[in-house]
Amino acid sequence: MAAPTYSIPTTNRLSHEKSPYLLQHAHNPVNWYPWGEEAFEKARREEKPIFLSVGYSTCHWCHVMAHESFEDAAVARLMNELFVNVKVDREERPDVDRVYMTFVQATTSSGGWPMSVWLQPDLKPILGGTYFPPDDRFGRRGFPAVCQAVANAWKNERPKVLAQGERIIAALRDYTRQESTPTVERNEKQPADAARALADAGEALAASFDPGWGGFGDAPKFPRPVTLALLARVQAHAAPDAAGVAEKAREMMLSTLDHMAAGGMHDHLGGGFHRYSVDRYWHVPHFEKMLYDQAQLAVAYLEAFQISGQGRYAETVRDILGYVGRDLASPDGGFFCAEDADSLLAHGKPEHAEGAFYVWTRAEIEALLTPEESTAFCARYGVSAGGNAPPGSDPQGEFTGQNILFVHPPVEITAHTRPLLAEARRKLLAARNQRPRPHLDDKIVTAWNGLMISALARASRVLPQEDYFGRAARCADFVRGHLYQQETGVLKRSYREGAGVADGFADDYAFLIQGLLDLYAAGFDPAHLAWAELLQAKQDELFYDQDAGGYFSASKRDASVLLRMKEDHDGAEPSASAVSALNLGRLAALTDREEYRRRALATTAAFHAADNPRRTAQTMPLMLAAVGALSRPPRLIVVAGKPGAEGTRAFLHALGVVYLPDTFVLLADGGEHQRDLARRMPYLANVSMQNGRATAYLCENGACQLPTDDPATLLTGIRPR
Repeated sequence: MAAPTYSIPTTNRLSHEKSPYLLQHAHNPVNWYPWGEEAFEKARREEKPIFLSVGYSTCHWCHVMAHESFEDAAVARLMNELFVNVKVDREERPDVDRVYMTFVQATTSSGGWPMSVWLQPDLKPILGGTYFPPDDRFGRRGFPAVCQAVANAWKNERPKVLAQGERIIAALRDYTRQESTPTVERNEKQPADAARALADAGEALAASFDPGWGGFGDAPKFPRPVTLALLARVQAHAAPDAAGVAEKAREMMLSTLDHMAAGGMHDHLGGGFHRYSVDRYWHVPHFEKMLYDQAQLAVAYLEAFQISGQGRYAETVRDILGYVGRDLASPDGGFFCAEDADSLLAHGKPEHAEGAFYVWTRAEIEALLTPEESTAFCARYGVSAGGNAPPGSDPQGEFTGQNILFVHPPVEITAHTRPLLAEARRKLLAARNQRPRPHLDDKIVTAWNGLMISALARASRVLPQEDYFGRAARCADFVRGHLYQQETGVLKRSYREGAGVADGFADDYAFLIQGLLDLYAAGFDPAHLAWAELLQAKQDELFYDQDAGGYFSASKRDASVLLRMKEDHDGAEPSASAVSALNLGRLAALTDREEYRRRALATTAAFHAADNPRRTAQTMPLMLAAVGALSRPPRLIVVAGKPGAEGTRAFLHALGVVYLPDTFVLLADGGEHQRDLARRMPYLANVSMQNGRATAYLCENGACQLPTDDPATLLTGIRPR
């Protein structure tokens, strides 16, 4: 009998998808399927394992594995013969990614993308890992050999494989199960302990702080804005007997932000930040740029400006938001996901490399600038004739002879050099824009747009001369018009040439609600607050754990996802439960609805972050921040004044430029919105302007102090508690 033949497709099923990542693989010889019942049914019918490959379109090592294995006809033939092959964009389906990443991390002690997992036809995992080379190297088995080993085990040891799959799923269920049901009574003991917990968290972070270069630990270094957010709260709210810890927290936050802004992780020509640094010095980045990093770092630098009053932090905010507005903004108001780390070396040629768009030879710089500009620029940004990548930071040799712009040691900018540097940056940016650009993932993800709405709205309060508020409001309108189903109240996860198939996840709701609350605080449009409440109700319906508190990442709707998991740590993005706890606390303060506060307290209790803050400072920093926020009665500042009037603006700007975590501002405009607020908080009915002037009231525990019409007088009484 003749051996069966397996065709090598020139176009596979991914060609019908919208995801840029899936479309990158639409012409692989691998017979890829998207995640879905068609693939699962085929695996069951043919009794074949599934090979699941998870990544995203701007992932460097995803590209490497694709070029080495998935574009190779012989490897594709093997894959098509042995498996049903499924591709998933982790940004579209974070629920699928989270389940199998937990498995990979538990069984290999590492994780990352591309993620490679072999599954039984019922979707239970068999074996997993990340990048596999095409042959044995780097201490890893080659991908074809691993494929053959899995197929042999499935053929010859199937009962053992099936039993192992059951054990794996049982272990994962045990791992994700919450053991206790929190109570409000337990949380009501927090106020006396929360300040101490913040101080303990600050001390724990100090133990891993790099005093020479900022950040935490050694290489690689990630920005981790959630850690910076916790440090900001530690310096504001640490226990009274921990003044040294508070000062150290401030120092760690500002030092880290200063070193990141000076480093090569910061794009000194085009603005914004790359994903992370491969070295301790923030010098050599992994060059992809992610929207969620830009949004969170903009907030971190805003808070640094509020805390320190130093204008350099505000300039970095403008730098980040300028990049986003220029290179990641869609014409319709939303914001795209990311730009790739890799790009072509030259137009019309296939060779590509990581960072090719961003790096420079000294000769290139000297050819574009005047001698005086070149001298000033090269001194400022560490440019040398032989390149400036530190030893050991360039294992693939892609930066040989190249320079990554990096400010160290800091060179004083004089009145003479400042215009030279500005002109040099302008010329080099114009020249760089003629190079082949990195791939743009033009998918619009609801959660990440929520983060960007927050950043823009908060920036509009601190830097009102920019049109950040308009951009934030326009983005919210885009999400409501394209990613929100009015009749069901359900969000969609992503948009590209129309809304995607996947419904939103807990982080889509949490991050968007946060954005709407920040937008409300910047413009006081009651529609933003009303929509935030509607979304909170839908998030609670779909994701809240009624038994143990906290939020599952995914709803129950997709039976193909084996486990409903709660994100119990903050990663590159904050956990949905931590953001939700903060959102619920804000909603409680703004509406005086006790059920919001109870749910917020149950959420923080579910993760036990305050039980051992020295341990959870690294893993759950934002949940610790929420514990601190909920430990104090909410404080409201009510500004009575006409919207847009000079006196009103003066109060709002004065409040915007100081760091006042967990202090909430309302505008009493004398109109219908104030009457709506007063129905929930009756004491607001009597708040009004005094002597025709904008007037501010500090309100706590349902009562307001004597009013003032002087912003400076107000600020003296409302420093962080």
